[in-house]
Amino acid sequence: MSDRILVLGATSGIARALCGQLARQGHQLILAGRNSDELERMATDLRLRCEVTVLVELFEALEFDSHEPLIRRCAERLDGPLNGVIFCCGYMPEQVKTETDVLEVKRTIDTNLTAAISILNAAANYLSQGRSGFIAAISSVAGDRGRQSNYIYGCSKAGLNVYLAGLRNRLHRSGVHVLTIKPGFVDTPMTEGLIDPRSLLLASPERVARDIVRAIQRRRNQLYVPWFWRCIMTVICALPETIFKRMKL
Repeated sequence: MSDRILVLGATSGIARALCGQLARQGHQLILAGRNSDELERMATDLRLRCEVTVLVELFEALEFDSHEPLIRRCAERLDGPLNGVIFCCGYMPEQVKTETDVLEVKRTIDTNLTAAISILNAAANYLSQGRSGFIAAISSVAGDRGRQSNYIYGCSKAGLNVYLAGLRNRLHRSGVHVLTIKPGFVDTPMTEGLIDPRSLLLASPERVARDIVRAIQRRRNQLYVPWFWRCIMTVICALPETIFKRMKL
């Protein structure tokens, strides 16, 4: 049986690979994002290659008043109830800009946290009525501990982690599952220039997408992807603050 899934931020690097994985499994998709032309190109390609229903919706993460109507509209357009919502939006500025520009700080927190809370609250309210389905959101290993190289981005993802944990607790009895996705370095435009492209720490979007789909199917609560980031972040989080604050990470 195929699910009917809304992918928010569908043109991002990980989301593109994720949409391909889901379409190949026969799921019906709604691709939501800002670039209508790119969304239509993606939808046409997935329809032709995978022979599944793929619809398109415009979505502005920072237009909060549009979020609840979007969820209602998506539910009405499909030939059955909406089963899942995946939040793939994100913004990662240069850390140095956030140290002097409060507008960059605001954009980072609003995109990564406030927008996620706004749209996923609407999704949670809809899905809980049917007492089934799932919510998944892409966070980051950067949210596990503040580091000098990206702590504004990291604090927005830390807030997202706490929100998703609370949402998971809230929705458990209603049968709606919530997955927190914590990628490390992924070969997408967002990480370009941050890591050597030959590094073993750099994962392909396709590998990340496969792991995410598997975690959704297995109703995992939290996913570090690739898996070894759980070990890396366990060590980083275990370092005493007296040592950690002297490190350059």
